Amino acid sequence: MPALSRALASRISNCRPLSTKSTCNFRDAVTITGPKNGDNVGTEEPIIFKQWFQDMPATQKWFTPMKSDPSYHVLNLRYLEQFEGTSVPLELTRFDGTEQRPASFTRSEAPLSLLLMHMSSIEQSPSSTLYLAQCPLEDLPSTCQDDVPVPDLIRRIGRGDIYASSLWMGRAPTHTPLHRDPNPNLFVQLAGRKVVRLVKPAQGRQLYERSRVGQGHANMRGEEMMVGKEMEQLEHAVWGEGANDADAVNGVEAKLESGDALFIPLGWWHAVRGIGRGANASVNWWFR
Repeated sequence: MPALSRALASRISNCRPLSTKSTCNFRDAVTITGPKNGDNVGTEEPIIFKQWFQDMPATQKWFTPMKSDPSYHVLNLRYLEQFEGTSVPLELTRFDGTEQRPASFTRSEAPLSLLLMHMSSIEQSPSSTLYLAQCPLEDLPSTCQDDVPVPDLIRRIGRGDIYASSLWMGRAPTHTPLHRDPNPNLFVQLAGRKVVRLVKPAQGRQLYERSRVGQGHANMRGEEMMVGKEMEQLEHAVWGEGANDADAVNGVEAKLESGDALFIPLGWWHAVRGIGRGANASVNWWFR
């Protein structure tokens, strides 16, 4: 966990996990029933599905476990290089030379080979990061799409109507500042580890408005969200770096490893950080 002020740390609780797959039909019930202890978890709160997706084909095909620590992964270039000509949205963030603050942010279309080369390099540049962010699954080659099938869980949580889907891939550290989604979200961790902090709709809106500087949008990965004063203020409030008691936020934290998934209810604000070593990749579906 990043360095936290005591005030903020005391206001963050752990997200509720479900460790065993439930047979509960979500369309007929508003709670998830844990089959072992009978606990009920409301679908209006975030839920971690621990190791429900460890057999996702993408995890098995795109990555291989690190020899030194199998809980982390490296790219399986022998498999992924067949897609290296695919055009994908890449985000380049450059940092200043002293405090490692984001200094500039650009988003552009580029061949997947550029990301593969960046992620497989032995040394990572401290002055910049490259991140494949919010890449629609429908824009990937059909073989890649087959590796990330729509989870049946989505059809049980909602109507199975997919609004959009995205792939996220890079090397830690990665970050997505506080924002909200227009639909419920199932977020699956394919490789590496991420930490997600979530805030209830009304509290998140208050926090966002208090920190807002420019004309950015709470649903868009624009420059205002990724660099500058607004981003710094949101990071401080959510993660506790420089936060004081008045600015601290109530919320829950979800720590995700490969094979885990996080259900983010409609309207919940959330911030995401990629941590640890090796490849870091996630896929998500927004649905109704």
